[in-house]
Amino acid sequence: MSNMTSSTKTTQKKNTSESIFTPLSVFLALRYVRSRHGQGFSTFISASSTIGIALGTMILIVALSTMNGFEKELANKLLSIVPHAELMSVNKPIPKWPENIKRIQNNPQVVAAAPVIILTGMMQHKTQLKALEIRGVDVILETLVSDIESYIVEGSWQALSNKSNKSNKSKNKVNNKSMGNGIVIGAGVAKKLLVKLGDNVQILLPSNNNTAKQNVFSAPIKRYVKIVGIFKFGGVIDDTLAYISFAQATDIKNYKSGETQGVRLKFNDVFAAPNIIRDIAHKFDHYVYIKDWTRTQGHLFHDIQLVRMVMFIVLVLVIAVASFNIVSTLIMAVNNKRGDIAILKTMGASSKLIMLTFIYQGLVNGLLGSITGGVLGVVLALNLADIVVFIERLFTLKLLSADVYFIDHIPSHLHMPDVYITVITALVMSLLATIYPAWRATKIEPAQVLGQS
Repeated sequence: MSNMTSSTKTTQKKNTSESIFTPLSVFLALRYVRSRHGQGFSTFISASSTIGIALGTMILIVALSTMNGFEKELANKLLSIVPHAELMSVNKPIPKWPENIKRIQNNPQVVAAAPVIILTGMMQHKTQLKALEIRGVDVILETLVSDIESYIVEGSWQALSNKSNKSNKSKNKVNNKSMGNGIVIGAGVAKKLLVKLGDNVQILLPSNNNTAKQNVFSAPIKRYVKIVGIFKFGGVIDDTLAYISFAQATDIKNYKSGETQGVRLKFNDVFAAPNIIRDIAHKFDHYVYIKDWTRTQGHLFHDIQLVRMVMFIVLVLVIAVASFNIVSTLIMAVNNKRGDIAILKTMGASSKLIMLTFIYQGLVNGLLGSITGGVLGVVLALNLADIVVFIERLFTLKLLSADVYFIDHIPSHLHMPDVYITVITALVMSLLATIYPAWRATKIEPAQVLGQS
């Protein structure tokens, strides 16, 4: 008897200490959550809401991390070759480009600048023809605004500045069929024309003669060049782009020394490029077109933003559906605890206490689901690349092809604010789902319930 008395006192002391440090509404909510176990259907609905919230939260974090990864790859890889911005002459070429470049580089947001001459023409090898854009670039300055040199898979980028080009320049004025001028082409162009490193090809370019009569076509400019390098970047760039030296392009366009068609710019913040180039152009003392990457490749960035927004909305709705399973769970809990609610009200419990009790009970599902989903989402996002590689090897498939896209892997970049926003969104939806059932619990009349028992 003495042992039972002592154990009872110990239990009372424990309950007293819990009630001192725990609000009564939280204490009752946790008791109701524990008492729910063993009730088959109610437990199933509760578990399904928790699992649904966890899955929605996890998938949303992974999806947002993937979109962040694509955006990072767009900025770091695609824009490493695509110019951040360009100033292109409208009528006359830009004079004294070295002085203009020095003046532009005084802007603290400009990382580097380089001259460029853009030619559009055809490349011919035997019976094969390929249309492409040919950029005449300064071999050294171009490496400051572009990472093209790191994508050379055959030959050498520096081969464009071969000293033999200078001796061949005078010969080309007499006989444009003489060899020695180099060109760097994309792997797609090489595949289309069936050429390899060291082969000689012909490029056909529009005539510089602007005085041609109407309906009379001028003969194209022909140049024979030698393939001194092949780059492999991925996507359509490999199929449409080639590089020649700035000296060759100057000779083709009949420009004077110090003249250029345009200036390529690289900025420290690619997403601020439209504003930066506009400010630079306003201070530029030449009539130029303003171009930036958002006009040429901006559709990729906008597509990423659109997919991000659509995925966020869809997955938030998934979380909302899972959260509102809490409504069914709490309504069943309120019906099962009608007697307890009536007794609590008889003992003086306020409507606020009863409402908070069931709100806290419902929030347990949201809290467990959002935290579990958040942790799983962070783990998956950090290891997504390895997981995708494992799946590709397991099923012998390739999710992204470098021949179509500019990357050949699924990128992931975890941004912690995305995790916080997702978890808070799940918790807020769980809270909203608890309000109506908790309010219904406050409307139970003790007289009706106790009178029926």
